[in-house]
Amino acid sequence: MVKNLTVGEPLKVILFFAIPLFLGNLLQQSYNILDTLIVGRTVGRNALAAVGSTGSLSFLILGFMNGFGIGAAVITSQRFGSGDTEGVRKSFAATIIISIGLAVVLTLIAAFGAKPILLFLQTPAEIFDDAYLYISIIFLGIPTAMLFNLFSNVMRAVGDSRTPLIFLAIAFSLKLAINLLFIYVFNAGIGGVALSTVMAQLVSGLLCLLFIIKRMPVLRLTLSDWRINIGEITKHIKIALPVGFQMSIIAIGTITVTYALNILGTEAVAAYSAAAKIDVLAYMALFSIGGAMTTYSAQNFGAHRIDRIRKGVLHISAVACLYSILMVLVFIFTGHFFPSIFLGKDSIETLSMSNNYLVICSSFYIFLAMLFIIRQSLLGMGDSVTPTIAGIMELVMRIFAAIILGKTFGFIGICFANPLAWVGAIIPLVIAYIIRMKKLKTEELNCPRINADS
Repeated sequence: MVKNLTVGEPLKVILFFAIPLFLGNLLQQSYNILDTLIVGRTVGRNALAAVGSTGSLSFLILGFMNGFGIGAAVITSQRFGSGDTEGVRKSFAATIIISIGLAVVLTLIAAFGAKPILLFLQTPAEIFDDAYLYISIIFLGIPTAMLFNLFSNVMRAVGDSRTPLIFLAIAFSLKLAINLLFIYVFNAGIGGVALSTVMAQLVSGLLCLLFIIKRMPVLRLTLSDWRINIGEITKHIKIALPVGFQMSIIAIGTITVTYALNILGTEAVAAYSAAAKIDVLAYMALFSIGGAMTTYSAQNFGAHRIDRIRKGVLHISAVACLYSILMVLVFIFTGHFFPSIFLGKDSIETLSMSNNYLVICSSFYIFLAMLFIIRQSLLGMGDSVTPTIAGIMELVMRIFAAIILGKTFGFIGICFANPLAWVGAIIPLVIAYIIRMKKLKTEELNCPRINADS
């Protein structure tokens, strides 16, 4: 099931690796969308707003965890690309040890911090109890989310993006069944929806673990692999921690947006929540391409195939830009159709607000496409600092849009939070990428090596 991404035509290799990532990300996002759809249609608009109001808080904690896992897997992927199988296993063992400690710390922080943050964000009183119940259950399930995050990332690091997709599909089916049971049989409401997510995460994580033990010898750990010195742990933390912080920095900006929306009222929260779910689905293909570029560039960097990284970035960028243009046209001509899936057709004003959000954001997808591709390529080459700087730029631009533009132009101003963040983040990334590739090209010229471009 493992796959070497250092050979083959770059565009084809990246796309074939990205397709399972896209479907997997789609299923993961569908967890949240399913919650939104069921809650909005069965429990009510206030419950929908409650789920939506916790999105940024969830991203703050879970985003850090996911970013940390992606960063740690970069070292595993680089060693796999260089053919260092013992180093791959050592990296896997180090990641497990770090992840266990991280899961404990994040669960404690989230469990005690959820209520104060919801209060600080001025969560409307009519949705506060539901929001707190939902996010509390999600946070108590952090270890189950960490389980899947850990094993799926290391599987992708060695080139297997298909198997995690299969296990996600199983977990998604299970979540759907449990959701229906809790909502329609036990009348568990919003708490049942959150609990079904945690249970599905646990199942997908355990399936990944069993598969690694039975079918992936390159990741099968021996007693000697657990003999890890502090240097190995430090090496992983040095690259993983900045990536985790980068995701949290982005989340803080999103929390600021939530704060601004809460001030505007429940209708604005509901409109933004519904549109944001659709927005994430629309750019999920771009996000998945970025994920593929992390493994692709990491393996090729480990194999000293810098020429392939350069060619891969160029070719996949052209494809991503064409997709971005297509999505703009889709949202311009589909009107209120997509938001009505969540809100119903009677909420005319809310539908109009959601549609404005989608048209504005999709118009900037080209910037988002380049952000994902360049950021993840730099990460794959071991640069976790520049993506963090880009995250800070995103934070500044989101706060500006949420506070300044939101106060001046209301909901429309807040809709520009994400686009402005993408534009701000791409600037340091492009500069760093150009400098990095020139430096690597110079090193290649000084230390020539045979580079078959197959």
